[in-house]
Amino acid sequence: MPDAKATIGKKEAVPTAGGAVPAAVAVDAAGPAPGKPRSLWSDAWQDLRRKPSFVIPALIILMLFVIAAFPGWFTSVSPRAADLTNNYLREPELTHFFSPEWLGYNQQGQSIYARLLYGTRASIIIGIAVTALVTVLGSLVGMIAGYFGGWIDAVLSRVIDIFLGIPFMLGAMVILVSFDTRTEWTVTFALAFLGWTTVARVMRGSVISIKQSDYVAAARSLGAGTTRILFRHILPNAVAPVIVVAMIALGGYITAEAVLSYLGIGLTDPAISWGGDINRAQGQIRIAEHILLFPSILLSITILSFLMLGDAVRDALDPKLR
Repeated sequence: MPDAKATIGKKEAVPTAGGAVPAAVAVDAAGPAPGKPRSLWSDAWQDLRRKPSFVIPALIILMLFVIAAFPGWFTSVSPRAADLTNNYLREPELTHFFSPEWLGYNQQGQSIYARLLYGTRASIIIGIAVTALVTVLGSLVGMIAGYFGGWIDAVLSRVIDIFLGIPFMLGAMVILVSFDTRTEWTVTFALAFLGWTTVARVMRGSVISIKQSDYVAAARSLGAGTTRILFRHILPNAVAPVIVVAMIALGGYITAEAVLSYLGIGLTDPAISWGGDINRAQGQIRIAEHILLFPSILLSITILSFLMLGDAVRDALDPKLR
């Protein structure tokens, strides 16, 4: 029986046609096993998951989505239930967490805590719906203008310039005052009708730079149709800056809804809005500042979270900033 110590350090031989070759030499000659190539999105995710500037606003936004979808999980009180015995002169009971009297009551004796929860739904719905509409519409217009060029690009660019010449908030006011009852979808339509131009210009510029790439020319030479080239080759590589613009704009659309409701031409009853509550609370700021303070703080946190999330995603997707 051979000595065990004598076999330590020896390399197992692999028989070949020309003789025995050590296994380690065979592995080295073959090279490392090919790994899965990393894409821009996987690199961005690896970067984002370690950044507090992304994780913290993402958790806040996730919590806002849960509140907007299931406000009844957090309170059993109706936001429209009014009891004049609980008027705005009653101080908030800050030690009674998540109770109806936690943040106090407004002028009609309605729970501010309950109205904040249900007001989240209107802001989140309008923000997401407007962002989705402007992203889809603006991306389509931008892709068509950037890919075809010529007179199509000239006509669509002039249309974009016309819409850009309309002040965003003033145009939304003109549209909304023509409706007697303004719901979430009415406000969404008004904001989306005027807000798609920025996405269109970003997508147009991205498509113009990408359509000259070698892989697009190769797909065209192999007989790929226009639709396939646009949606299978150009869109996946041009959508990154559009996503960044859309995420940053989402906070702006929530701000626009709150401003319109504050001015009295946004959501109407029975819809609940943070901007509308701020409008009704401004008259009592000297004697009951909590009516104005709490919806303003929540609105500011929401907008700041979306802006921080968009900035973090922009830094992760922009190779120049990596």
